[in-house]
Amino acid sequence: MKRLTWPSWMPIDPYILALIGTVGLAALLPARGAAADVASDASTAAVAFLFFLYGARLSTREAMDGVRHWRLHVTVLAATFVVFPLLGLAARGLVPVLLPQNLYEGLLFLTLVPSTIQSSIAFTSIARGNVPAAICAGSFSSLAGIVVTPLLAAALLGNSGGGFSADSLVKIVLQLLVPFLAGQLLRRWVGGFIARHKKILGYVDRGSILLVVYTAFSEGMVQGIWHQVSAVRLAGLIAVEAAVLAVMLAATWYGAKALGFHRGDRIAIQFAGSKKSLAAGLPMASVLFGAHASLAVLPLMLFHQMQLMVCAVIAKRRAKDPDEPEEQALTAAAGTRTAVGTATRSG
Repeated sequence: MKRLTWPSWMPIDPYILALIGTVGLAALLPARGAAADVASDASTAAVAFLFFLYGARLSTREAMDGVRHWRLHVTVLAATFVVFPLLGLAARGLVPVLLPQNLYEGLLFLTLVPSTIQSSIAFTSIARGNVPAAICAGSFSSLAGIVVTPLLAAALLGNSGGGFSADSLVKIVLQLLVPFLAGQLLRRWVGGFIARHKKILGYVDRGSILLVVYTAFSEGMVQGIWHQVSAVRLAGLIAVEAAVLAVMLAATWYGAKALGFHRGDRIAIQFAGSKKSLAAGLPMASVLFGAHASLAVLPLMLFHQMQLMVCAVIAKRRAKDPDEPEEQALTAAAGTRTAVGTATRSG
């Protein structure tokens, strides 16, 4: 039997369709009463398990191998946790003319989320960029985001949205950081099992995030907060996000050139420094915002789909660019060092 695959011409990520379907289910059949309590407890457990898996998957040794290219990683971290938040703060001037306060808080939270790993690597590979650098940059960003994102959210969002407090930070530590560290500590025993069952656990990952989305949007429906958002406001949000993405794509590409990076590194910086992780952001929002999470994650969901569509086009165009004279030698040398390090560890 021929295996069914997602059509390459389809512009929407199938997982985004699943997320939209989950939102629709929450709108039609929101969890109430005892069912809401069960969904909330299950969502809490799912978030903890997600971050345990993140910790168990991340090879600390491989991540440390990339420290040699520290300028690139610092550039990506600066784009993710400095430039992005500055754009988010600048968008405060659009409230309330273009954005209502609740959507602005979600937009600001979006700018605080760490970068992606999988899609950054995929697009860097398609564009013939420095893939090892993209792997390390995405890993560093995700690792830093577990601590930096909640701290930035507490500092920049204050008591808005979820009402950040010492209790909120304790929840972050217990629900996100502790499971992540447990995954790191147990990696030597569970890493092989996770690697062998990567595909199945990938479904668990995505299913857990769908549960988080359902719980968040159910709470929003029960509280009636969706009546606060109009189609015009959503259009304004999309326009603002498109502008933010365009600025970040340009800043990471031309900024990396100004800093003296060669083409392969610039590609890695552009894709790792201009993107935001839906997988990391949704669970964090559920902890940080509580009952307000449904509107808080909406900007992130929209931005995620937008970045995938735009970066797919850019990656294909970058793949047709001519190589710089010194690029092949530099890329080959980096690949050789990675291969030698892997072989040494395997031996």
